[in-house]
Amino acid sequence: MSRYVVEADGGSRGNPGPAGYGAVVKDAASGEVLAEAAEAIGVATNNVAEYRGLIAGLQAVLRVGGEGAAVAVRMDSKLVIEQMAGRWKVKHEGLRPLASEAGALVRRLRVTEWTWIPRERNQHADRLANEAMDAAAQGLEWTAGGTATATASATVSVSASATASPGQTDLLDASAAPRVSRGTSTRPELSAPTASVAADQQRTRATGTRTQGETGTGTGWRPPTRVATSLLLLRHGETELSLERRFSGLGEPDLTPNGLAQAEAAADRLSREPYRLDVIVSSPLKRARRTAAAVAERTGLDVEVDDDLRETDFGAWEGHTFTEVQRRWPAELAAWLADPEAAPPGGESFASVARRVQAAGERLVERYEGKTVLAVSHVTPIKMLLRLALMAPLESLYRMHLDLACLSLVEYYADGPAVVKSFNDTSHLR
Repeated sequence: MSRYVVEADGGSRGNPGPAGYGAVVKDAASGEVLAEAAEAIGVATNNVAEYRGLIAGLQAVLRVGGEGAAVAVRMDSKLVIEQMAGRWKVKHEGLRPLASEAGALVRRLRVTEWTWIPRERNQHADRLANEAMDAAAQGLEWTAGGTATATASATVSVSASATASPGQTDLLDASAAPRVSRGTSTRPELSAPTASVAADQQRTRATGTRTQGETGTGTGWRPPTRVATSLLLLRHGETELSLERRFSGLGEPDLTPNGLAQAEAAADRLSREPYRLDVIVSSPLKRARRTAAAVAERTGLDVEVDDDLRETDFGAWEGHTFTEVQRRWPAELAAWLADPEAAPPGGESFASVARRVQAAGERLVERYEGKTVLAVSHVTPIKMLLRLALMAPLESLYRMHLDLACLSLVEYYADGPAVVKSFNDTSHLR
């Protein structure tokens, strides 16, 4: 019996903004490309586009393999994979109909695995999504092979033989061909009237319901929800290592008396209006937990610990000053400053930190939708969450500064972008 692999992706240039999806079906044994699907879907969010990509991929498997076909699903969307695998609940109102539609297709197939893969291993589906969005920006329709015609419906290509070499897109250099489906396009975007119609069509697909007494035209569809999940990011107070400007990663220096006073000042601020904390989450490291405990005592909340909010493992550099590292490891330091994929000797790269911190952020937003969450952490994880909200590259870490015990705020919307509301606020320490 044939076995298949679906790789799917979706993106939004603006989140929400002009969006599209791509999906590819491969033979699990040979890697042969059996079908491709892509479509521009008007104005939508990343998550909506990713679900639409999954649905298109499952539909393509049914066309190729029929009812009961065995398929492994692989996507770089942690949210879609975890929700479809049943490990996360589908809480966002706009995603429930899409998850239900995907679930109905799953019941007609035999899904053997739900696997999250990094973006660099999902380049084929990502390329298809970008081709569809690029075509739509020119008023054209995506077709297999990267060509376009002057229509606007979805196109699916199914063939009995591979349409491209199985590993072809995997050989692309990610730095030479950067992912743009979640960024901005250099090509003309949809005109305002077209985007408006597309937005109405997308809300139709996403909600499937009308408000009472309204017709099914234009503004009769429900507007997207605007309930924010607020993530307050608090850096821990001063330690001896931070005071002496030494690399402080997974070691356990305690707060200095001044660090304790900083934690108390932050706690005093966060226990008063306009702050109404619902949840406190901390890194497992002592300096963060002591800072979080000060806030917990003032607010009466418990402190949850999330291991993925820990600081970077600086390996052999732990406890050393920058000057000491520069003298002993000049080549390694130069590489580390130039490339987020580079790691200190025996330590952890910023790229690796980015993956676990992104997972932590997604968990918090998913689990505490609509609530105010205080995350007490360290320089690198906080910078990671801020740059993810800004859709900034990893290199932006080198252009941020965070003071001890500072506060930053990111708000996440179920059907819109993350918004950085404040950065490096230390007014409570004055």
